[in-house]
Order: sequence, then structure tokens, then C-alpha cells
Amino acid sequence: MSPGESTGAAPALAEVVPAARGDEPLRCPFCHNPDSRVVDSRETDEGATTRRRRSCPGCGRRFTTVEEAVLAVVKRSGVSEPFDRAKVVAGVRRACQGRPVGEDQLALLAQRVEDAVRALGSAEVPSHDVGLAILRPLRELDEVAYLRFASVYRSFESVEDFEKEIADLRARHLPGGTPPLPGLPLDPPVRRRGAGRNPSTAGAG
Repeated sequence: MSPGESTGAAPALAEVVPAARGDEPLRCPFCHNPDSRVVDSRETDEGATTRRRRSCPGCGRRFTTVEEAVLAVVKRSGVSEPFDRAKVVAGVRRACQGRPVGEDQLALLAQRVEDAVRALGSAEVPSHDVGLAILRPLRELDEVAYLRFASVYRSFESVEDFEKEIADLRARHLPGGTPPLPGLPLDPPVRRRGAGRNPSTAGAG
């Protein structure tokens, strides 16, 4: 057992340390020693964060840090701010007002949006890309809410803009498949039962 640590010692202290600041000295929260030793590391939140158990060589006490990669959203004004799932949920919630959409579904949508944005592989993403990442899962969740959100996000200016979007939504339910969303890759093809079977052998036997 390390000096200064006992079963009755003060509880471990957790600090959020952005990964971007990993080159800066991490001071011990007890004695402020600028050095520490990692004794254990574990990934959480599907790899989005890393919990590290550290030991201070100065006072011998241990503490825990939670390190997370910082994802910044750059607004049209050029100002950047950390990505916030709560803001995604708040924006989508307004579009879902009066619709049969629960908080759990909104939380899952925000998770999908963050996953899609992080998959771009950049530490900074334009707010436009965040909006694009919202469109597809929202369209799958509720088409009325999607239409509301899209009308604001794409700045609809006429009835024709709404009519075109509604026509695209209706086309989703036709055998031809789902029309692509502007700015996003094509939706993956849906394999239908019986697709690819040889007509000459279908129903044989």
C-alpha cells in the first residue's frame, strides 16, 4: 500500500482533463505535485473517454482522471464551442413538439449525431455538418419533425420548398427506395426478401 493511502483515506478525486491538453503537467489535487504516474487505464463510453488511475510520487495518494477528446463546433460567425449533445436535443425537441417522440429517442438521436460528427475525423467541424448529421436520423424518427427542422435549417422561403421536400418524403415509401439527402451519401440499399433469386427456380420444388 502506498504511503499516505489507507482504507480510510479521502475518496478518489475525478477530474475531466481534455485530451488536447495532455502535454500540460497534471498536478496532484492533494499536494499539487506537477507529476503523477498512471497505474491503470480503462476506456469508457465506447472509447470516447479514458479513465486513468494515477499515483502521486510526492504524497503517495491516488486519484482518477477522466480524459476526453474535445470536439469543437465552428459557427458561421467563426466562433467555436465544444460539441454539446444537450443543444442537439434542445433543437430537435422544438421540432418534435406535439409529436410522439420521447426523451430516450432524443438522447439516442443526439448520440448518433455525435458519432457521425466524430467519424469525420476532425477536431473542429462546421455547424453546417452538425445540421446535416441531424437530418437523417430525424427523418427516420419522425417525418413531420424532420420537415419542421429542415424548413428552418435549409431556410425554406416558399410553398414550393415544402412541396419538394414532401414529395421526397413520399418517394421514400415507393419501391424505388429512399432519395438521398443533399450533402449526404446515398442511403445503404435495403435488401428485400427474395431479391436475387433466379426467376426460373423461384417456387420450384
